[in-house]
Amino acid sequence: MSKYGIDPTPSEVMSAIVEKHKLLRKKQGLSQQELARRSGVSFGSIKRFESIGQISFESLLKIAHVLNRLNDFESVFEVQNDLEKVKQM
Repeated sequence: MSKYGIDPTPSEVMSAIVEKHKLLRKKQGLSQQELARRSGVSFGSIKRFESIGQISFESLLKIAHVLNRLNDFESVFEVQNDLEKVKQM
């Protein structure tokens, strides 16, 4: 929940994702270097992601794949309304 409203801000969502990522990486027993090796994402990119939250979308997906979380992205931007109504707009 946002400090000033009901919905979280993009910055708050990013911070939460970074923290969840770090917890999951550690829980799976992966160092930053091992995650970099397995994902093909540079060690520097992983360090930057974990410290300030910046990473390319492609690199984030590669990391999610190694952490067995790639399917979590399938629901992003999912249209939940009747598709016929959406097509008429």
